[in-house]
Amino acid sequence: MRMRMSWLNLRIRDLLLASACALAGTTAGAGDMLIEHVTVVSPERTTPLRDASVSLHDERISQVTESGATGGARVPGVEVVDGRGLYLTPGLIDSHVHLYDIPGMTDEQERAHPQIARDARAQIPRSYLYFGYTTLVDLVSLPEAMARWKSQPLRPDTYFCGAAAVMDGYPMHQWPRAERYRDFPYFLIEPGSTPPPGINAADHTPAAVVKRMKADGASCVKTFFERGFGPDHDLPVPSLATIQDLIREAHAAGLPVLMHANASEAQRFALDARVDVIAHGLWNWTEPPTVTELTPGVRSLLDGIVAAHIGWQPTIQVLTGLRDLFDPSFLGNPRLASVLPAALIEWYRTPEGQWFRKDVEPGMGFPPSMNRDARASQARRIFSGGILRDQHAVAYMNVHGARILFGTDTPSAPTYGNPPGLNGWLEMHNLVEAGMTPLQVFRAATLSNAQALHLPEVGTVAAGKRANLLLLTQDPTQTIEAYDHIIKVILGGQVIDREGLTAGHLHSVAASARP
Repeated sequence: MRMRMSWLNLRIRDLLLASACALAGTTAGAGDMLIEHVTVVSPERTTPLRDASVSLHDERISQVTESGATGGARVPGVEVVDGRGLYLTPGLIDSHVHLYDIPGMTDEQERAHPQIARDARAQIPRSYLYFGYTTLVDLVSLPEAMARWKSQPLRPDTYFCGAAAVMDGYPMHQWPRAERYRDFPYFLIEPGSTPPPGINAADHTPAAVVKRMKADGASCVKTFFERGFGPDHDLPVPSLATIQDLIREAHAAGLPVLMHANASEAQRFALDARVDVIAHGLWNWTEPPTVTELTPGVRSLLDGIVAAHIGWQPTIQVLTGLRDLFDPSFLGNPRLASVLPAALIEWYRTPEGQWFRKDVEPGMGFPPSMNRDARASQARRIFSGGILRDQHAVAYMNVHGARILFGTDTPSAPTYGNPPGLNGWLEMHNLVEAGMTPLQVFRAATLSNAQALHLPEVGTVAAGKRANLLLLTQDPTQTIEAYDHIIKVILGGQVIDREGLTAGHLHSVAASARP
């Protein structure tokens, strides 16, 4: 679910504070470092490596040893960090984000509130880092949008997928025709279909779009099977032959293929096509909405996905992020103050900031006389069925050895219910509530994601890997609360104090730098 936006017609503004302002008081240099007497927790290890030493050099991990193996020598110029009582883990990977949007703001609202937008865009990358996400994969983007994101002075490492939507299907159907073919340059034209005026069908075959994506720097391919929802229904969907051709071309180019699919029919199609990753959980079934326990048909489908070793992203926060639009207490969550500027939170409370909730309300069936609290209660009931379905599917997949991958779909829609960084922490709680252990969540957000998304430089604490690491006071394989007890984030060897990543810290530094 995505809001309508224009990616190629980017309005380049002064979205960044000065680099010194953004980084002041938060980072050390990215020189050589030795972390001593630390407990290394890495997903490829069956047990933690206790009292270890980890050496960092030139943005990478150069050595992982038992502390005694270093001989206690001190090398001039090497920063030494005492890791006693701390845990060192790989940084987290969110393999399903969308980085163009400020959650809950339209392009027009950004133009109307430039200072709020500037502060939000400066903070969003830091908010992911605040909760330990050092690597992100934007599943629908373009080189221009990535360049804009990567111009931020401090941000997670980021990769992107090209969006191979079928012509006039989801999600490009949301754009006016004058814009959609420009803003989705990798769209597919089915054989025998009439191309739009001025469009050469030969440029929109699976081979052509994969070649263009690869040349543009994409690291993956995102495609879609979505017949629509709400007022949009009976949208065109791709043929199996076209998607199988797309997968062959993508694999030949070394790119994994992900598919948007959250319904039984769509995930069956993804299974038949043998995509690499299904980019959603399963909450839309053919059964009536009141049926939330797994049916024989759903079990059979999930068994097929497990047997095919297809990656599967639950993305439960898609539904909770919509539900929370109607929760009057959500914007009072004190954790929001760490990841969103105060002015943006206050704007969300205004009638203008509530626009998306008002857009969604007509489809919710609320009586006109229903008050806000009653609407929140009914919204919880409405979304509870889909959330339960997805949780039951997660529980079943997990027990049967599925290849579960951690992804949040942040933001899944123009909802402030998917705040950057915090949304991942909330998703972890969803997964544990669904039956996954903290260890399983840890693996899904590190090594499993790295393997599925072809990111060999991250995902473990091992010599040669990029030094994207977390220092925590608790073991995240034992409790997901550990991710709220990060002491330092290490990004490419650069040490960042977690508290320096908060929205309040950035605001105070920026305020002191302004004339």
